[in-house]
Amino acid sequence: MGAETQVFGTLAVLFLFFLFLTGFLYLIPIPLWIAAWASNAYVGLLTLVGMRFRRVPPGTVVTARISAVKAGLAIPTNDLEAHFLAGGDVVKVVNAMISADKANIPMPFKRAAAIDLAGRDVLEAVQMSVLPKVIETPRITAVAKDGIQLIAVSRVTVRANIDRLVGGAGEETVIARVGEGMVSTIGSSARHKDVLENPDDISKHILDKGLDAGTAFEILSIDIADVDVGENIGAKLQIDQADADKQIAQAKAEERRAMAVALEQEMRARVIEAEAEVPRAMAEAFRKGNIGLMDYYRMKNVQADTAMRESIAQDETPPPDGPAKR
Repeated sequence: MGAETQVFGTLAVLFLFFLFLTGFLYLIPIPLWIAAWASNAYVGLLTLVGMRFRRVPPGTVVTARISAVKAGLAIPTNDLEAHFLAGGDVVKVVNAMISADKANIPMPFKRAAAIDLAGRDVLEAVQMSVLPKVIETPRITAVAKDGIQLIAVSRVTVRANIDRLVGGAGEETVIARVGEGMVSTIGSSARHKDVLENPDDISKHILDKGLDAGTAFEILSIDIADVDVGENIGAKLQIDQADADKQIAQAKAEERRAMAVALEQEMRARVIEAEAEVPRAMAEAFRKGNIGLMDYYRMKNVQADTAMRESIAQDETPPPDGPAKR
């Protein structure tokens, strides 16, 4: 019983010692301290312990500081901690500063940190300053003055402007401005053949406008990659206009016809109304003595003779298909 108690006691002591050693090494990262000291990027033990309490990973900060010191950059540990606590990427900022220093591009820590906190990739920006990037625009459709549609694609070579990365517009703005310039240039051309013969006029016209103003990039060149001929938009518009004019004319003609039919019906109604007044007028004339009985019979004879003549004329008129068959 005593031997078992001694074994359990020994195991408990070893377990507590292991926990203590683990907690000690976690709070005081001795390997990181030795690595920083050996790299001439000394970081005090109390500073490392303070990083643990401030929830700053010492490995990230110490590794970034060692890289900066080896590259000849003096970046205080407090600045690295502050940038991490602000939500920045410490390693990417240090790598960007090292790349900028090798390319002789002035990049102080405050500027690099501001670019990173602004949401831009500071390392990619430095790389783009050294190696320009080519942005290909989508297919831009425009119509020349002669009505022919042209479809053009351009490649824009840009270089990052470090001074305007904070607050400057992005690639979408550059693409939109280039597209606007292409539409304006093609639309101002008298003939589409002029654009096909001299596509470089589009690049010159766009570059003269200074489209990179207010953006985070500097436009180096604009090259027209492809120009295709599309549809004859002018002819289509003329056809549509002609159809619209025809429909308007037809509508007006139908309106005039309807008015003529209405007028004809109105006149017929007036004739019928006037004919209805004839018997009344004759009766009034008989009463007043303005017409006699012989005059009445004469009028009836004239009416009968007229009706007979009209009947004979209708019988002698051939049908539309030819003479009547007997």
